[in-house]
Amino acid sequence: MLLAFSVAPSGTPADPTHQRGAADASVHDAVAAAVKIVRESGLPNQTDSMFTTIEGEWDEVFAVVKRATEEVGKYGSRVSLVIKADIRPGFSGELTAKVERLENVIAGDS
Repeated sequence: MLLAFSVAPSGTPADPTHQRGAADASVHDAVAAAVKIVRESGLPNQTDSMFTTIEGEWDEVFAVVKRATEEVGKYGSRVSLVIKADIRPGFSGELTAKVERLENVIAGDS
């Protein structure tokens, strides 16, 4: 399965060590904490400006998303989580293979 997710905090964190100045509306510290968890999972992954995509089996992928979401929760009183999944049993390596197939079509190599 490929699972793309975006997670972000909002509100005031309970732990003041996770709170930045009111003028700084960036959530990059929280997102960095989530991406670190994904990378440490050992699952194939990639991060772009909107989503982090993970490849693996159902239980292992959702376990990583849960840990990342819990970590982001330290940065606010609420968490927004968006998930999109491509569930295709029997396939692996799709994190890069899907893009390679697309690029081949664009290049006219069908």
